[in-house]
This record gives sequence, C-alpha cells and structure tokens, in this order.
Amino acid sequence: MILPSKHLSQNRALLTVGALILRHLSTPVTVSALWEQVFSFAKSQTEPTPLRYDAFVLTLDLLFLMDAIVLREGLLYRRVL
Repeated sequence: MILPSKHLSQNRALLTVGALILRHLSTPVTVSALWEQVFSFAKSQTEPTPLRYDAFVLTLDLLFLMDAIVLREGLLYRRVL
C-alpha cells in the first residue's frame, strides 16, 4: 500500500499521494482545505476514480511519521528538511 505493486497502481500508492499532498502544501493550511485542493486536483486527472478520503488520511499519517509534515494550532505545515 505504501509502494506501488502488481495489484496497486502507482497513482494509488501512499508515497505517490504523499508527493501530491506535499506539492499542495506550500503554505500552512487546514486539513479540510488541503483535502479540497488535493481531491479537486486528483478528480481533474484522467483517473476513473478520484482519491478516497481514507487514503488521504493514511497518507497524512505516513507523512507525519516520516516527519515531513507537522500540525500546529490546527494548520498543517510542510517541514523544511
């Protein structure tokens, strides 16, 4: 689920979704506003089914565990490494 495999397309892998989230996280934003941005972008792509919310939340968990994002005062920040 984290990496693409034979049964999981590259667009559904959590690392790919994480890269998409980090691209949209250039400024601090709430989780709901980030979801709207990422979902509308994913829906505009040629995929038959857009990104699901549970995959979005799992990806946020993965990015937090990787220390790539931080949540402060209700806003998500992209951690500068």
